[in-house]
Amino acid sequence: MVLTAGGFTLLLQSLGLSQGVFNPSPGSRSGGLPVDSKAALTSTDSSASPNGGVQVGPTGPSITDAGRRVSDAASECMVDPYDAYDLGNPVFPPFDQARANVYRYRQQQSVNLGSWFVHEQWMTPSLFTCASGDQLSELDIASGWGSLDAARSILEKHWDTFVNASDFEYLADIGINTVRLPIGYWSLGPAFCQGTPFEPVAEVYQNSWSRVVQAINLAGDAGLGVLVDLHGAPGSQNGQPHSGISDGEVNLFDDDWYINKTMSVLTFLMEELVNATNVVGVQILNEPSNADSLPAFYTQAISNMRQVSPAAESFPLYVHDAFNLAQYSDFVANRSDFVVLDHHSYFVFTPGDVAESASGHTKDIRGSISDSLTAASTLQRRNLVIDEFSCALTDQSLAGETAPDQARRDFCQGQMDIYQNLTAGWAFWAYDKEDCYDDPGWCFKAAVNRSLPSTFFSYGDRLIADPSSLSALTDVVSVATTSSQEEPTSMDAQSTPGYPSPSRFKPAGVPYGSTNLANEGFHTREDSDHLPSDPSERAIAKGYSDGFLTAKIFALYGMSKLGFTGQYITDSLARLGPDVIASGTEHYYVQWFTEGLADGEALITSDVANLS
Repeated sequence: MVLTAGGFTLLLQSLGLSQGVFNPSPGSRSGGLPVDSKAALTSTDSSASPNGGVQVGPTGPSITDAGRRVSDAASECMVDPYDAYDLGNPVFPPFDQARANVYRYRQQQSVNLGSWFVHEQWMTPSLFTCASGDQLSELDIASGWGSLDAARSILEKHWDTFVNASDFEYLADIGINTVRLPIGYWSLGPAFCQGTPFEPVAEVYQNSWSRVVQAINLAGDAGLGVLVDLHGAPGSQNGQPHSGISDGEVNLFDDDWYINKTMSVLTFLMEELVNATNVVGVQILNEPSNADSLPAFYTQAISNMRQVSPAAESFPLYVHDAFNLAQYSDFVANRSDFVVLDHHSYFVFTPGDVAESASGHTKDIRGSISDSLTAASTLQRRNLVIDEFSCALTDQSLAGETAPDQARRDFCQGQMDIYQNLTAGWAFWAYDKEDCYDDPGWCFKAAVNRSLPSTFFSYGDRLIADPSSLSALTDVVSVATTSSQEEPTSMDAQSTPGYPSPSRFKPAGVPYGSTNLANEGFHTREDSDHLPSDPSERAIAKGYSDGFLTAKIFALYGMSKLGFTGQYITDSLARLGPDVIASGTEHYYVQWFTEGLADGEALITSDVANLS
């Protein structure tokens, strides 16, 4: 039997001729403390790492006899050919602008689909059993398993089985409305591997992009939005294994070739995804090192992507804050286009995290962390998300708690309360992993109804007992929002059947007009007979009716709420123009849109309570 590279590594380890394979790459978060993202765990807490601790070697037999280890390892590395279904060149359904606007602007309750297209050893250790080299990164898998055909079979089977349509349906049924999809540049296919460390293994990824498109479409079938996240960039943005490599080098920012390669990757993503209805945005980089040139890199990337097409000018683009919230909050605040800041929040990586109690972390979340997020969110018109967080705590953090399970639940609920109320969305890391149900700290499927609530709907997480109640309420809102006017997308907030006139919420003497929802999903066309002629009164009437109607329209899509409120108002004003909202009266529109939105949401909340 031929001894594979993975088997040879095991033989060397059994003879004491090589060091262990787990060598966390240095990285830096605030304070410059060494981390390797979620893999550099400092505790043996089963909630913080697979199998009760950090994986320190390849999954396999714990047999000391070298000969038997080699035989067993070689057996593990034998891969049955996997006949991957040829998806051809899958396409996205016809673009629906009105629906896309709801997906893009709504409050996001989200999970990360980690280790699906970008692998992390601590999450899916079985795929690293016969990986090459340090057995830490995506490249190690693609380079291992004895041959390219074997590596491709391993990965293609994983792509086709790790997450499927039933998973998306389950997520939608419990109120998750968005998923974050980490991909690497290699996921775009062999052409994008050229000139990079993935070039020798490029053929492994010949069917990867079709699987990414299929994933987006499956999510869309279930009513879920997708944030496509460039988790691994050419040259590596952070030197960590989750960027695809194991050498620990950050080569992106000081190498023009890698910069240009990354720009071509991002341009391709914009070209392909700008007209995908359920794609809520593209994240330019995941957790980059805070290089001096990072702001300039972001500016260049945004500019290049915006130039792809007219539709790209308003497409949401997400940037990570490189663990410097204040600096990149200013970056986003100084822009008016749809750019969103992503901040990641974990409590297990630093010595301070380890030493602090679970209840202390919860107090911090509701105190100083809440204050910092409030300041950032306010500054950047709520264009802020927490797109990685977990329920993980170290053993030491839980050791002093009289009721550890309750302490974890309080910690998780505290995070969700703050992130939901102060930002436009959150995303749990991660949906699934090996040994998931032993790990409610890191695995969403295990955390639901344990560390986390059982449902996550924007309106009343605990009020909607089953999908039939949600369906019934959506029917009510649908009747209340549909008008009998000729144009099927027109809606009259003053004479909507099934709902009381929103005039009951306005102060006496404030006039109102009708609001028509244009095909592109914004309030742009007017019936001048229904709006007052005075510019200030017009802005007040238009603002309130737009806000009230927006609450109802968003509720039609899985009982969603508007999340990116400031951006939505800014973009609505730009489309309305000065002919509708006169210059100098915009502040009236903003104030009364906010009032109308709140009243519309209050009315829907009341109906949720009545249906529970």
